[in-house]
Amino acid sequence: MTIKTITSLNNQRVKDAIKLRDHRQRAKQRRFVIDGPREILQAARGNLRFAELFVCESLCKTSESRQVLERLSEWPAAIWRVTPEVFEKLAFGDRSDGVLAVAETPRRTLAELIAPAGGLLAVLEGLEKPGNVGAVLRSADGAGVTAVIVADPRTDLYNPNCIRASLGAIFTKPVAEATTGETLTWLRQRGCKIFAARLDATRSYDAVDYRGNAAIVLGSESAGLSTAWPTADVTPIKLPMRGAADSLNVSATAAVLFYEALRQRQ
Repeated sequence: MTIKTITSLNNQRVKDAIKLRDHRQRAKQRRFVIDGPREILQAARGNLRFAELFVCESLCKTSESRQVLERLSEWPAAIWRVTPEVFEKLAFGDRSDGVLAVAETPRRTLAELIAPAGGLLAVLEGLEKPGNVGAVLRSADGAGVTAVIVADPRTDLYNPNCIRASLGAIFTKPVAEATTGETLTWLRQRGCKIFAARLDATRSYDAVDYRGNAAIVLGSESAGLSTAWPTADVTPIKLPMRGAADSLNVSATAAVLFYEALRQRQ
């Protein structure tokens, strides 16, 4: 393992990594940044390919940061030792854990989605906020959801806010991106029972059977679900709202539905 040192804020590799905060650059380079030791370790667990790792050993004070340092030799990537000043420029937001990775963006298609029969699927249609996508992925991971499909995405799965909110679950949970039409076709071909969370639904979320092949569909908070979902084979469900607000945050709704499904399936 060879570790080279970067001390200049104007180093081109540092500049290229910083550019990955921008969605267009992530798409252009087919790379993204993983900021934080927990997320890096989860990415390694998910067999992502690291292109580069930047480390500032004086900032590696947590056990997880030190674990990343101990595992550097396992990953075939360029490794750069940087100064605290350089790392501060690289880090996203207030992260100062001393380790940051640049990874190759994986291909996430329905054709490659690993989802065994009989599993519970989650579909997220048109969610705009990366933090919400990440939070739903975290709940899906906790509740044992089999896989997540992001339909007609309006945000980037590899936005740093999505990665952080998921606590790295985005790297270990099977995830695919597709159009809404492709998603509906795929679910029907698998014989899934489809449950769509809707404000205008009359059936309560706990009055349906989530066992067997099933999918829970959630839409954006601003627009809800598209017109593709009100069909005969899609069951609308709702959560009771006892206060002035007419809905919960989509990530809170997802957690309630996922854990009700887990309760039934256990």
